[in-house]
Amino acid sequence: MTAPDSAAFCPVPEDQQPLKEYEQMREAWLFNWPLQSRWVYLRKLAWVWLWSWPITGPTAAASFAPDRWLARFMLLASGGALFVVLLLVLRLYLGWRYVADRLQKPEVVYEESGWYDGQKWPKPPEVLMRDRLVVSYQVQPILRRLQKTLIWIAIAAGCGLGLWFLTGAMGTLTRIAPIQSSF
Repeated sequence: MTAPDSAAFCPVPEDQQPLKEYEQMREAWLFNWPLQSRWVYLRKLAWVWLWSWPITGPTAAASFAPDRWLARFMLLASGGALFVVLLLVLRLYLGWRYVADRLQKPEVVYEESGWYDGQKWPKPPEVLMRDRLVVSYQVQPILRRLQKTLIWIAIAAGCGLGLWFLTGAMGTLTRIAPIQSSF
């Protein structure tokens, strides 16, 4: 009797195997967004931003009445909606980062029947090489796209913050001008 092939024999339950987790992520409704073309991906993020307005708009209006502070209202509501997009992109990034880490590690941590019986299975060299190739050619481009998205969100938030202070300074100048002219 010959020893079982190390790549064919895998004691890890199928739903906990890193390659299967990767395939499930690719097929998941939310997690496949970064896999779409650039314009489809951006359109989905824009929809999230727009659909966040029914929540952030009234909240911003409670702080800054649109008829009196239109610029501040728009900035606050836009920033709140952008925060929702930020949370979504962070969730996507952390999910894909988790899968990349599981694929890159030389061993698979798994549970046979519950949290109390954790096991480790060292990956055979051919499985480790396959998993690392998947990370290099499939997962890393997704992570780079999500990182770029996070950078653009940070830039947009920084511009919004700059405009916030600019509108505050303009409001202060317009309020101070009549006071100075009365002296």
